[in-house]
Formats: sequence, structure tokens, C-alpha cells
Amino acid sequence: MKLFAVGLVLAAVPAASAQDHAHCHASPSTARREAVDHRHDDTTGVSHAASVHHFVLAPDGGAIQLEATDDADAATRDRIREHLRAVATAFAAGDFSMPRRIHDQAPPGVETMTERAAAIRYAFHPTDRGGQVTIATDDAAALSAVHAFLRFQIADHGTGDPVE
Repeated sequence: MKLFAVGLVLAAVPAASAQDHAHCHASPSTARREAVDHRHDDTTGVSHAASVHHFVLAPDGGAIQLEATDDADAATRDRIREHLRAVATAFAAGDFSMPRRIHDQAPPGVETMTERAAAIRYAFHPTDRGGQVTIATDDAAALSAVHAFLRFQIADHGTGDPVE
């Protein structure tokens, strides 16, 4: 419950300040975010500095969106697409080792998402600058887990995306 409350507080930080670490003072949340960014870069092969994450909650699940910040950066766009295809495939198989490595813990919801894997649909969709993985379910327990997972992502990546 404490992690959920911390996630809500962190998600309220505006996106601009959350992703601009140059003006931040050293703090546990800043240090954590920098560690998450570093592990993200190492795990995915996608630079957090050259891309932007968004996590979207929807009535039937939500989405993970990752895009290159530069329209002309085809290499980052293509790496993002490769990464998100792998995410959709791994999650559909109940494999959440990638977010575990990035966040240095199992994100909330992962246990239920693994147990309810058959009730959740994952689909990759390319976008102009990267891609999106949609997550959908009709199962109430799976939906609650997906929303917990996405809220954690919003907080830990500091995206400032809505948590409702």
C-alpha cells in the first residue's frame, strides 16, 4: 500500500520536471529514477534520452507507448519497435523478466498478470516514431493487476501520465 501511495505522489510530478534531471537535487527518488533509466537503457537498447515513454490506463487495460523524440531518428524508432514486439511476445508468455530487470523488482500486478496470462491480450502497433503495446482483458482481477502495473510504470519512470 505504501508503494501505491508513493506512486500516486510521484505520478503527480509534472512530466517536464520528471524527465529533466539537470535541475534536480540529489534525492532518493532522483537516484532511483536515474537507476531505472540506466537499467532501461541497458535492458532495452533504447536510450531514455532519445525516447519518451507513456503509459495509458484504459477501461479494458491500457497501453505502453515508446517513441523516439527526434522524427528523423530512424535507428531509435526501429530499435523501439523491435523492443516493443519483444515486450508483447514476452508478456503474452507470462515472462516479465524485462520489467523486473529495469525496475530491480517485480512491479505490482506482475504476479496476477502471470497467473491470468490467458485472460490478457497483448498487441504491438507501430507508430510514426516507435510503437505501442496494447493490453486488454475482460477479467476483473487481470484488469486490476494491469492497472497496478501501469501505475507503477508511470511513477517509476516519472512520466506524469494520468493514473486514473
